[in-house]
Amino acid sequence: MDFRYIGKSGLRVSSICMGTMTFGSSTSKEEAFRIMDKAYDRGINFFDTAELYPVPPKANTAGITEDWVGDWLQTKDRDSIILATKVAGAASGWFVPPIRHGLTAIDSFHIKKAVEGSLKKLKTDYIDLYQMHWPDAVVPIEESMKAFDELIKEGKVRYLGTSNDSAYGLTKANEVSKYNNLARFESIQNNFSLLNPRFHDELANVCEKENISLLPYSPIAGGVLSGKYNNGLYPENCRFTSYITNKNPRVQAMAHRFVNDKTIEATKRYMVLAKEYGISPVTLAVAYSKHFYFVASTIIGARELGQLDESLAAFDFKIDDELMKKIEEIQKDILYPMG
Repeated sequence: MDFRYIGKSGLRVSSICMGTMTFGSSTSKEEAFRIMDKAYDRGINFFDTAELYPVPPKANTAGITEDWVGDWLQTKDRDSIILATKVAGAASGWFVPPIRHGLTAIDSFHIKKAVEGSLKKLKTDYIDLYQMHWPDAVVPIEESMKAFDELIKEGKVRYLGTSNDSAYGLTKANEVSKYNNLARFESIQNNFSLLNPRFHDELANVCEKENISLLPYSPIAGGVLSGKYNNGLYPENCRFTSYITNKNPRVQAMAHRFVNDKTIEATKRYMVLAKEYGISPVTLAVAYSKHFYFVASTIIGARELGQLDESLAAFDFKIDDELMKKIEEIQKDILYPMG
């Protein structure tokens, strides 16, 4: 098993993390337990959730995922697991979260309210990595970092991370922490995959210089890199099949970002490359995501148990220089498929 440290923290995590965002929507509790058990038995010690899960976010389902993860935790030695969760981002952001009456903010009140709720649902007295789900464009980051720091002093949280953040946002937050003697963000959880390598543009440099770890999510681009959307297909019960017909223009925009001519053509070429190396395109995608020096652990997901095997196979597959050169040729020919 390959273990890595998150940032400058004492969190020693498996290079693959088990994501849980479908637990409570497209995944039943029984199946969720089977998925987490298999991941744990395979050596995964890092599990990621959020107060807003499952997705798609709804007022009547928010919190179910944490509750189920909490029930599952009771079957394991708590100290054998690195547990991450998130406070919902600000309502001033890209959408209004359907929790706390749509008034969420990354201020002292909401951070404390969120962590108390998460601790209760997760049935634990501490969270190993507490993350901001997305930034707040209104509340000063000084207030946010002071509130996060208090959680560490109270022993409710061990370390901090951010998510869906920019190079400026990450750097600004950590400079504020530095000059105010506060705990900093040790990680950033952003979208990163064969189809979305933009993290290389600037954030990778920040992570290298400041010793901050990326925790990539969506390494198979929401399932697109499996090839299931190729040849004009929109399979039933798949995320972007439902998104493409959603009346919400923002949801439709997300579907087109993930499923478009460039992503489909790039996926086609990655599938040929994976076949050449005798592996699944999913295995190739996960192996790519966990390959880089700035990555501590790649977050995978599964709606059902059978989907785990191809992702877990990435534990045993390493990308060599020759393969990386072939990947980079595809990325050069089809620049930024996801925009």
